Amino acid sequence: MDLVIGPLDLPAHVDEALAVQAAAFGLGPDEVAVRRQIVLRHMTYPGARALGATAGGRLVGFVYGMPNDRTHWWSTVVEPYLRARGHDDWLDDSFVITELHVHPDHQKRGIGRTLITTITDTAAEPRSILSAIDTDSPARGLYHSLGYQDLARQVHFPSAPKPYAVMGAPLPLRR
Repeated sequence: MDLVIGPLDLPAHVDEALAVQAAAFGLGPDEVAVRRQIVLRHMTYPGARALGATAGGRLVGFVYGMPNDRTHWWSTVVEPYLRARGHDDWLDDSFVITELHVHPDHQKRGIGRTLITTITDTAAEPRSILSAIDTDSPARGLYHSLGYQDLARQVHFPSAPKPYAVMGAPLPLRR
């Protein structure tokens, strides 16, 4: 199948994107419903944008992000962890990768790498930050290979069962 990566009208395709996220992240219907509202709210923020990966006309991956804002919920949760490690300056002048997911049937084909490098290539900010579950996973391996470094580990988000790592990288990302 031909893979096409390009701009994604995420509000118009939120249910398709969340189906990819649910498959990739193991989410149930209740969590998908909560995340639907979050995604729709995020896409109203200044500078928010999304890319999608389609194969055979079907969405198989997506990424979205925005310029970071210290008043957003995510920043308020991670700020104390970053400050404790001397990295809270990363919350300024950074493009945050809010979500990046590839359907399990399409992983390990470079789709995630292409999505994240493409969206950050057009960021006006000099660096990028994100959070990922704090385990030795293929996702964290990808982020490390792109130049992301751990800024804080064992970050606990309310209602998240597992701790996260906050990671940052200068832009452009390493290829």
